[in-house]
Amino acid sequence: MNTAKQLKKVESSATNNKKKGGLSAYVLMFFIIAVLTLLTYVVPAGKYERYEENGRTMIDPAKFEFVKNTPVGLLDMFNAFHQGMVNAAPIILFVLLFGGALGMMQATGAIDALIRFTVQKFGAKKKLIIPVMVLIFSLLGTLIGSAEDSLVYIAIIVPMTIALGFDALTGLAIVFLGMLGAGFTAGITNPFTIGVAQTVAELPMYSGIGLRIAIYVVFYILSVVYIMRHVNKIEKNPELAVYGKFNPNDSIQFDNDYKLNKKHAISLFVFLGCFVALIYGVISLGWYISEIVGVFLLGAIIMGLIGKLSGNEMTDAFLKGCSEMIPGAMIIGVANTILVVLTAGGLLDTILYSASGLLDGLPPSITAIGIAVVNFFIHFLVPSGSGHASLVMPIMAPLADLVGVTRQTTAFATVMGGGVSNLIIPTGGLLLAALGMMGIPYAQWVKWVLPYVLIQVAVVLIFLVIAQAINYGPF
Repeated sequence: MNTAKQLKKVESSATNNKKKGGLSAYVLMFFIIAVLTLLTYVVPAGKYERYEENGRTMIDPAKFEFVKNTPVGLLDMFNAFHQGMVNAAPIILFVLLFGGALGMMQATGAIDALIRFTVQKFGAKKKLIIPVMVLIFSLLGTLIGSAEDSLVYIAIIVPMTIALGFDALTGLAIVFLGMLGAGFTAGITNPFTIGVAQTVAELPMYSGIGLRIAIYVVFYILSVVYIMRHVNKIEKNPELAVYGKFNPNDSIQFDNDYKLNKKHAISLFVFLGCFVALIYGVISLGWYISEIVGVFLLGAIIMGLIGKLSGNEMTDAFLKGCSEMIPGAMIIGVANTILVVLTAGGLLDTILYSASGLLDGLPPSITAIGIAVVNFFIHFLVPSGSGHASLVMPIMAPLADLVGVTRQTTAFATVMGGGVSNLIIPTGGLLLAALGMMGIPYAQWVKWVLPYVLIQVAVVLIFLVIAQAINYGPF
């Protein structure tokens, strides 16, 4: 009887979640783009002189000038949507093609078998999956800079957590708080953040690793505790569960005596091989999204053959998988439109110049904190980890020399300031793509994750005080 009442509460919660809806990600992005378009008429345009170095576009911090305004017209604003889609095409196609590959994999029944097998194995110890999976995803984020491929894992982990009796928010948090919140932000050897920042600042690659390991450990513990707290809450009050587009009934449709058959076991071996190849390729061969999606497409076809799917069945599954990723893929292009408008209106360099001016006036004792705060907001406009670091470090590094902050502390503050905003910024596309895939409103996610982000900010400020006190170096 109690179980029936609890299930009824869960179903009622899922229905309410769908009815609440919340502000559409597309509406939010359009509002931001419209406001920035208006600002191109009133904010002075500026321009830094740029040059090429080792294949990257760098800024000369000593050569800035205000230029004639280039306001973005109404038609230009709408044209920017197409340009944003074009600029983001590699990521958009990555999401769609991976969705197709995942659709083929799911059609074999192997992924569903993996979920069933996992549910059975964890059983009464199901909460153990949280620290284990957060550790795996955080290591991917902090060691090799995994980020975009979080969409890959979310599509698999969320159904698994629902099957274990948790909710969709738990699965999303395991991947995002692990990979982005703890891993990507700490950036122990993240080539896209600390790697770029230290290269621009002329620091030894991955130097100062001790402090980043320490903050990673703190972030990891914070992530696990925060997710566990949510799980304990929904256990006591199922109405707090968030299911998005998923059906909570999926949590009770698995047999306790389920066993993998030979066909599924072989397919899952291929599936695991895709991830092994991904990690090796990214670390050792410099792979990026083209190679990653290529591996998964090849793996999907092999799994289809093992599962004895016909060519037409694989095609249908591929197209179905693509269609399920369309909301997430399109929002990435819309988010890129923001950068198109900022660049066309000459506002991006003006914002950078103004930010560096604010930092120049701070006392040396709090400049490191100021650098982190400034980069927190700049990351809203330039959400790419490598793009952000390569854009601001040519300005931050010489500024640090002038105000008595070590370049190592400056690189650390830049990476941390941008990293802690990854879980709330609506401009990067990745977050909104994941929320769109899961059917979870942006406002609902921000309300849930904001306390976590604020704690992260407090941790970063403490570590920056430590860095300043120990003269974090080598220089």
